[in-house]
Amino acid sequence: MPTILGQNQYGKAENRVVKITRDGDTHHIKDLNVSVALSGDMDDVHYSGSNANVLPTDTTKNTVFAFAKEHGIESAEQFGIHLARHFVSSQEPIHRARIRIEEYAWERIATSDGNSRFIGADEVKHSFARKGQETRVSQITYDGENWEVISGLKDLTVMNSTNSEFWGYVKDKYTTLKEAYDRILATDVSARWRYNWTSEEQRMPNWEKSYEQARKHMLQAFAETYSLSLQQTLYQMGSRIINSRSEIDEIRFSLPNNHHFLVDLEPFGLKNDNEVYFAADRPYGLIEATVLRDGVEPKIPVDMTNL
Repeated sequence: MPTILGQNQYGKAENRVVKITRDGDTHHIKDLNVSVALSGDMDDVHYSGSNANVLPTDTTKNTVFAFAKEHGIESAEQFGIHLARHFVSSQEPIHRARIRIEEYAWERIATSDGNSRFIGADEVKHSFARKGQETRVSQITYDGENWEVISGLKDLTVMNSTNSEFWGYVKDKYTTLKEAYDRILATDVSARWRYNWTSEEQRMPNWEKSYEQARKHMLQAFAETYSLSLQQTLYQMGSRIINSRSEIDEIRFSLPNNHHFLVDLEPFGLKNDNEVYFAADRPYGLIEATVLRDGVEPKIPVDMTNL
């Protein structure tokens, strides 16, 4: 046979599941996009077309929705753990399950006192608006013995309107950029962090609290760092998380430098004193790096495009 089968996996991608928890008049929303990928003894289905070892992707879809009812959705990570454990432990041909989850946040709509009285309630607790900020992401992988949980976020847009400089860089005959001693620093944060929880014999992290705290430390570091480069800010963001959260060993960032250029207003007889900028969406500088706890080997892929 001139060819052989390499790595392979299959599953149902992007199952949109919304779970409403009704606590009396107070409702809670979990809105997830769940993708399942399974691998194991799948040579025959590729070579001969035999489906004897194949759990239908439609079944994986049904499992996602059934588990939302049976187990609830305490957190994206916990939900993914339930799913991964189920697929590996219930199906002998399946040796590894990878669950990827995007979570979309919602916030309650505040209503006026008049409207609340009109409908006969002290406070409306069932109306929500989708948050327009970041998307929370997680990837849970299980091979029957070991767990790997990578969480994070993407599309979190942040800006410092001052306390950022960029100067002292290498210059050659193609360099036209002027040194900046007071500039806007803006980026769309994409970050993934890896937990050191790998076995059910270990104490499991509080996934919701860990995410909230990692996000908080990341934003605080961004705001509190007097930046001489986006690289410096990135390292401070990662270090703050590693030093503050013992359950996290590694974090990788991909940070586009969303350039803001001062507009030349002199043709109009106006002085632009760091007030009016042109926001350029492309091209952009792209700063990427991993921050690790000392002694830890990196495992998060360098290219996070599909993570």
